[in-house]
Amino acid sequence: MAEFYPQIQWVHVAAAMTSGTLFFLRGLAVQMGIGRPMASPLRYLSYAVDTVLLTAALMLVTILPGAMFGNGWLAVKLTLVIGYIVLGSYALKRGRTSRVRLICFLAALCTFASIVGVARAHRPLGLLWGLDNVFWPRAG
Repeated sequence: MAEFYPQIQWVHVAAAMTSGTLFFLRGLAVQMGIGRPMASPLRYLSYAVDTVLLTAALMLVTILPGAMFGNGWLAVKLTLVIGYIVLGSYALKRGRTSRVRLICFLAALCTFASIVGVARAHRPLGLLWGLDNVFWPRAG
């Protein structure tokens, strides 16, 4: 399966960008007070895209060597994904007030940007990789 790594990675990246775009659109719909007409189709499309995203992620994890988990970036990314899911849930439906939904929406977008940064840089601090020696000094 390792020979398909580039294709699986491409599907994963495409699904992640699509998922983020759909979340942004759904969040905008919630913020603008647009209910069912726009939210329902986007919600079901999001389920399909997120299923592809998770499947591709699991396939990539099975291909990666075990040492990949030793450098910290993947663990940080997975932790951020959990935070993104929780914030997104509050941004789209669980937030009790419009202010809470807005704050969670903005925080989820920042978290998504952090996930992308960590994934692109393959470093725990993502695009702030120059600071990672402060927190994770390298031996030698």
